[in-house]
Amino acid sequence: MMLADAIRSETWRLLQNRTAMFWSIVFVPVISLVLAIGGFLFLQSKMDGAMQTLPPELKLNARAVDLGQSLVDAAGALAHPAVLAFLLIGAATVFAGDYRWETWRLITARNSRPNLIMGKAGAVKLLTLAGLALLLVASMGADVAKGLIFGRSFAFGFGGDEARSFGLLALLSYVRAVQFLLLSLLAATVTRSLLAALFVPLVIGVGQFFLAKMSPLFGWQMGDWATMLLFPGEGYELLKVLVQGGMEAALVPAGAAWRALTGLALWSFAPFFLALWWFQRQDLSKE
Repeated sequence: MMLADAIRSETWRLLQNRTAMFWSIVFVPVISLVLAIGGFLFLQSKMDGAMQTLPPELKLNARAVDLGQSLVDAAGALAHPAVLAFLLIGAATVFAGDYRWETWRLITARNSRPNLIMGKAGAVKLLTLAGLALLLVASMGADVAKGLIFGRSFAFGFGGDEARSFGLLALLSYVRAVQFLLLSLLAATVTRSLLAALFVPLVIGVGQFFLAKMSPLFGWQMGDWATMLLFPGEGYELLKVLVQGGMEAALVPAGAAWRALTGLALWSFAPFFLALWWFQRQDLSKE
């Protein structure tokens, strides 16, 4: 009951921060939809004349827009680095807000410290879910706009295989996003700084990206323990390849999926429990 109260209160506080809500979950879907529609309109205007000379099978409106496959593709692209960066704005606000405004001493008397930390994590998980769902809607809206602008018909091929792929890809994207945002919780708890909660995960993410590209220099290969444990983003990409199937999936080493899952779990649970342990030791009398 007390945990539910903590989640509700943190969620309510976040909802009152309209600036953080806009930049975290509204801006990216809206701007991506606007840019997609603008690009389609520009392409249509430039190709109007050229399209008349093309054979029918090569015209842009020759093939129907498969909204079912578009839904699967959109689910696989939800955990884009730009999306994670903007979600981080809301996460940092939740995790470091009480340090920033020195309000910890006002709320620690009303609930236990573990519940307070879990309440913040729960609010950020709801924020992430809302942001990814809105981005999914925007992606589908862009595909509908493409069909309307280019005069293409619509289809919805969404059988059992597509439903499985969509569910697994959406879940993977959600886990990857939450894993990345929990780095902000640890940074906020250790540094007591809103800026650190915002920038430390970005620095870690960029560093992991470049180190992963250099991993062959250290003798690390795709799917081995070192790569999967050090670079959770690589684990996410590997699991995504396995879900999508195809020739790339056949190149994944045996057992790599379990190593990737272990790496994602490590980078998800370790920041949370370290932050919880550190928070319980902190003196909040002046916070």
